[in-house]
Amino acid sequence: MAGRIIRRDHGDGGIDARGLDRWRLRWRVDGKRLTKSFHGSISDARKELRRLIKNADDGQHVVPTSLTIADYLRAWLDTDRGISPKTRERYQQLAERQIIPHLGRTALQKLRPSHVAEWHASLLANDLAARTVGHAHRVLHRGLERAVAFEIISRNIAHVVPPPKVERAEVAILSADQIAEAMRRIEDHPLHPIAALAVATGMRRGEICGLAWSSLDLEGAMVRVECSLEETAAGLRIKPPKTRYGLRIISLPKSTVAILREHSRRQLEQRLLRGCGRPEAKDLVFTLADCSPYPPDKLSRDWGNLVRDRKLPRVMFHALRHSHASALIAAGVDIVTVSKRLGHGSPAITLGVYAHLFNKTDDIAAQAIERVLGSS
Repeated sequence: MAGRIIRRDHGDGGIDARGLDRWRLRWRVDGKRLTKSFHGSISDARKELRRLIKNADDGQHVVPTSLTIADYLRAWLDTDRGISPKTRERYQQLAERQIIPHLGRTALQKLRPSHVAEWHASLLANDLAARTVGHAHRVLHRGLERAVAFEIISRNIAHVVPPPKVERAEVAILSADQIAEAMRRIEDHPLHPIAALAVATGMRRGEICGLAWSSLDLEGAMVRVECSLEETAAGLRIKPPKTRYGLRIISLPKSTVAILREHSRRQLEQRLLRGCGRPEAKDLVFTLADCSPYPPDKLSRDWGNLVRDRKLPRVMFHALRHSHASALIAAGVDIVTVSKRLGHGSPAITLGVYAHLFNKTDDIAAQAIERVLGSS
């Protein structure tokens, strides 16, 4: 059979036998002759040729390339300016640790659904959490989506195979009593005003670390969330929120205003002692002792040390944001208001994170209906 040519009916392509179940597929795109080696049955070879010709007819033809997944991902993450530095850093970690060791040598255009499924299984078999596998899958998916847009591949294989299902875990929160006790026990600590603001507003740590005095209105008892302090291996930078929903105004309780006024007084004393001068509107509300920005990662570490030293409930700093949301929900605040204070894109996101808290307050609804029924 070697050398025999099997031609298609319409003369728009051909198949050459190159050995046992090995074929060379031939077709034309815009007058240019293209070839591709194929291993499989003659029936499968015909199907592949039809697919290639159809892609050409539909304008979905891609130029054959031996580019590997490793080379493509590294080039993409090194050059795509549409990715923020922090996201790029995280994507590169996932690519180097979870994707490239398993799929890196595979040619980008030869990636198949079975490869992705086997990759998932291998990661899970090595005790990697399903959530982390999902993060790695989304990096691959985003990278392949770009490859489709740049006509390097014709379809996104990562879209065919879904990531492993992740069991939703309830977020860690502090109860009202725990919040009050924790605030009392750290009242003499430098982190007290930071923790108080986190609990009072639900602001993220980057938003708190990037908060300038110009965005804090103590007279009006409100804070404007306008930016965030981002930390990467390259250093610190102030950046705007990811979405327009992150830009928001949050009202402050009187107790928090009083705490921040005292913090302002103490900060002024410290700045003058260290020769930093009086704080200007653009200066940050929370800084290190040398008046430099407070890195978000250091804040998390410092909070962990404080939790250990003061024997507080063992929760991460981000749990203060969740505790804020929990307190609002328990008080019966409507979901739209909770969502806006948190800077979520929609109430659906808030419900997805805190659905279990709404379930626990369902007895309030029953009591409300009981009052209605009782008055009839």
